[in-house]
Amino acid sequence: MDTAICGRLALSPNHVFNPKPGDKHSLCKGTCPSLGIPMAISATGSGKGGGVLERPVIEKITPGRESEFYVRKSRKMAPPYRVILHNDNFNKREYVVQVLMKVIPGMTLDIAVNIMQVAHHNGLSVVIICAQADAEEHCMQLRGNGLLSSIEPASGGGC
Repeated sequence: MDTAICGRLALSPNHVFNPKPGDKHSLCKGTCPSLGIPMAISATGSGKGGGVLERPVIEKITPGRESEFYVRKSRKMAPPYRVILHNDNFNKREYVVQVLMKVIPGMTLDIAVNIMQVAHHNGLSVVIICAQADAEEHCMQLRGNGLLSSIEPASGGGC
């Protein structure tokens, strides 16, 4: 436990820091809160042992792995891709709606029904526009559930 008394600081049971007036390493200036005596704690100054260093903030990155910030930033900057649902003559409309709601995060019943109807009438429909890695994952999940699906760059032609 540190004990501060204006003009003296007990650093350890065997060591007492007792600065002299005008000392560069003085710890006493201003008002002492416990005794109402003018003082302030300061640890600035030059020379050996003078000053307190702030702890540096170091982001540890595992070799071969990017920081979470960089990954998020690169995903935002990556060109968007469309996930496209193709009409088929095998799956019932209700099943297509169920799969869309299961596979696509945040998909509502109304939006899933609309996507299914557009694909049924036009032959294909855009399901979602997202980063390429996410688009590939959604496409594979749709295919894994028996639906015909593909992806394409969102900047390209088509829907």
